[in-house]
Amino acid sequence: MRLSIIGLVLLSGLVQAAPTWQLVSSEPGKRIELDRAGIKREEGNKVVALARLVVEKEISDTTSGGTYRIMESLTRYECVQRNAANLKRVYRKSETEILREEELKGESLPVRSGTLDDKILREVCRPQTAAETQAVLDRANEAATQLKVANQALIDKEKAKATKKPATKVAKVVTPVARKHAPAKPKKPEAVVETHQHTAHWSYSGEGAPENWHKLDPRFKLCGSGQRQSPIDIQDSIRVDLEPIQFNYRMVPFSILDNGHSIEAVISNGSITVTGKTYDLFGIHFHRPSEEKINGKRFDMVAHLVHKSDDGRLAVVAVLMEKGMENRFIQTLWNNLPLEKKMVVSPPNAQVDPMAFLPVRRDYYTYMGSLTTPPCTEGVLWLVLKQPVAVSQEQIEIFSRFYIDNTRPVQPAYGRIIKEGR
Repeated sequence: MRLSIIGLVLLSGLVQAAPTWQLVSSEPGKRIELDRAGIKREEGNKVVALARLVVEKEISDTTSGGTYRIMESLTRYECVQRNAANLKRVYRKSETEILREEELKGESLPVRSGTLDDKILREVCRPQTAAETQAVLDRANEAATQLKVANQALIDKEKAKATKKPATKVAKVVTPVARKHAPAKPKKPEAVVETHQHTAHWSYSGEGAPENWHKLDPRFKLCGSGQRQSPIDIQDSIRVDLEPIQFNYRMVPFSILDNGHSIEAVISNGSITVTGKTYDLFGIHFHRPSEEKINGKRFDMVAHLVHKSDDGRLAVVAVLMEKGMENRFIQTLWNNLPLEKKMVVSPPNAQVDPMAFLPVRRDYYTYMGSLTTPPCTEGVLWLVLKQPVAVSQEQIEIFSRFYIDNTRPVQPAYGRIIKEGR
């Protein structure tokens, strides 16, 4: 994996001010810091910035034979294209002692989701104004629409080809002389269909209902055959002293949309740390009623706060919701609900703090499960907070105008270990 982080100084040969490092991410044994003051924005949605990786244990450098604890990287990011080009790296033994430096070619490469580049790109490419936010979303939506149209055209073409009856061929007698001199016709290359494209339409009822998900697309097979599927009825748990979840949330802007299966809030700032691993928050979506059951009981709604670590692991914090007082966090989101499906709303003057949405008590159940929507990927760490939060009847009814029931039935536990904080 390329370990590029970010840059500040331009390659100009001018004397630069000393970086002012600010913490972006911290895990046991390492942290990532960014010189926010030195970020330079260029034309074409490009950003040049400087960041560094600082580790507690020295890392061996195969090039020089020495060791280093700090690696600074100057990188140019293309925010819309999500590409990164490393320009320069500096390897330091300490804050004041340089091991070596290297100038890089600056080849622009795609940034993979969940990598360190992804984390830094989201920091430096965050739009500065509401207008910039909407411009980025408009470009992304346009590109997604074009790709969808192109994929559908290819799919329709292949379907038409498969259903078209072959024309009856009339045998043609070819004399030996004609066969000898007739030019060979080049073989027409067969059409290549990208089978990995998602063509199935899943839902919560009818032909696309949960019991049929595994039949809709080969990539959805785990929805029917997986042994670690979610949600489950949480019962027969082991009561132990669980490590508290460290929530690193703060007041941030957000975008909200109806994605066709739920209301989703896009919040790309904040993280949790649990069992020594940090996961970044990237979205919140809702189900009515709750997908999880606790000892056979469902709740009025549930919010799933989805997080991803640097190595691509997923962790979902489930916040159960039951009828009671009006919830200010939910009301801020509902105030900005879109008027149409797939429409993204990025309110310029509204922010939310996920920390304010959490219950007072943060003890939880935890188990290994899956995504509760196709492709039902397994290996997801579930953290279900035991104490529900209150939402008003009106807020529940507002969500019901969009989705009356968008809940996957509970799945067999298959003897999974479920831990419960005591």
